Amino acid sequence: MPESAPVCPALHPRGACEGPARGPPEAWFSCYTLSPFRRLFERLHPEEGALSPILVRPVREQLEHDRVIRLLQPRYKRRFTVSINPGMEQTASVGTAPDLQFPDLVLTSPGAGKKLAGVIEVETNESVNQLEAMAQWARFGRLPVEFILYVPSGVAGVARRLCGDHRIGVTEIWTYHTIGDQVRFAQVHRAPLAEKLAAARATAAEARRASAREAESGKTSASKTRPRPKKAAATPAARRVLAKQARPAVKRTTAKKR
Repeated sequence: MPESAPVCPALHPRGACEGPARGPPEAWFSCYTLSPFRRLFERLHPEEGALSPILVRPVREQLEHDRVIRLLQPRYKRRFTVSINPGMEQTASVGTAPDLQFPDLVLTSPGAGKKLAGVIEVETNESVNQLEAMAQWARFGRLPVEFILYVPSGVAGVARRLCGDHRIGVTEIWTYHTIGDQVRFAQVHRAPLAEKLAAARATAAEARRASAREAESGKTSASKTRPRPKKAAATPAARRVLAKQARPAVKRTTAKKR
């Protein structure tokens, strides 16, 4: 491997990731340069062992992600019962099988009812992308509850653009950044829940109208292509009866007797 290639950051000797040089120098790869392709494969094929349906976060970002989740839990405990899913934990879920979702924080109403009140998703720099928005944010946005999104302060604009492009029903977007040992939060977007529910009802109504139009057009095309039944050939007896019915009646005059 040429000396200009990046050093493999894995915890094994440098020579372990090197192979025989094949092709031109620009075609040689180390473990480091192959990692983006491996990460993309894990995103698109989670059944092959990826730790998340979308991505595998770097260790440092995963630690920061779980730290923010634990800091947010007491912030919402004043009004809700808060359940968290840090790391690979799947303690609280929303939805029904087989479409169960495990947000980072699940907010339920206090008391015995335990009615779902909202979901919170915490993202890092690595996870604010189109794949995450389409696979997770869109599902949480369709829920008839508050959907609150926390992103790093540097990617707040990207998060807002993704939510707007995909019409994701997010009610709040917050940013967070670390100053020393403290994590600061700031709200950058808020939309009333009523607007989200109205938009969801309008989308559902439009989908129902579209399905009704498709069903009506299918019935119309089926009726046009249906063959008409052929008339049965008339038998000789039936032809004689029809001929008699069509013959004009002849008035009979009787001669008067003299």
